[in-house]
Amino acid sequence: MISSALPADGDATARTPSADESITSWALAARAGDADAVERFVRALHRDVLRYVAHLCGDPQSADDLAQDTFLRALGSLHRFEGRSSARVWLLSIARRAVIDSYRYAAARPRLHDVPDWQLAVELAQPGDLPGFDEGVALLELLAGLPRERREAFVLTQMLGLPYAEAAELSDCPVGTVRSRVARARATLMELLTEAEDQAAPVLAA
Repeated sequence: MISSALPADGDATARTPSADESITSWALAARAGDADAVERFVRALHRDVLRYVAHLCGDPQSADDLAQDTFLRALGSLHRFEGRSSARVWLLSIARRAVIDSYRYAAARPRLHDVPDWQLAVELAQPGDLPGFDEGVALLELLAGLPRERREAFVLTQMLGLPYAEAAELSDCPVGTVRSRVARARATLMELLTEAEDQAAPVLAA
């Protein structure tokens, strides 16, 4: 069933606290000039950044460039990172700013296209815990139709596994607002997924 692709409430691909602590320690070591820590830090968070910007920017073809820009900004700003928040939240906040800056740049020039390439989006952002590729395609396409704030809250908490408090910090809004956005996103997705299953049922029965 397609609806099985939707994560259960609170059942996200969350990292353990110890994993986030390790990533943060690598960022601090990288700030001190440890080249191996830089590589570990980038490798640990590259997938999260790529998935996040692919969902957030609405233009999956730009995801690689935005991820690269995010890491370039982060590595250039490591001297200011003090570990007061997790390195993952800090990096995703930089990714968010990179996407916003790309919007501002795009607003100053004509758009080359309006329709996202969702096949590429799936290749960039396919969640590893979904039960099937086709189900992942369905979920990603439906996510694209959500309002940006709800999509971002859902991706951060249900797909990237951030705690609600960290997602609220990243989105600069109260925790209750994030919970409300996730709940509304889940309700909309469940309705759309159910409709998709109902439409597919006659075809399967034929």
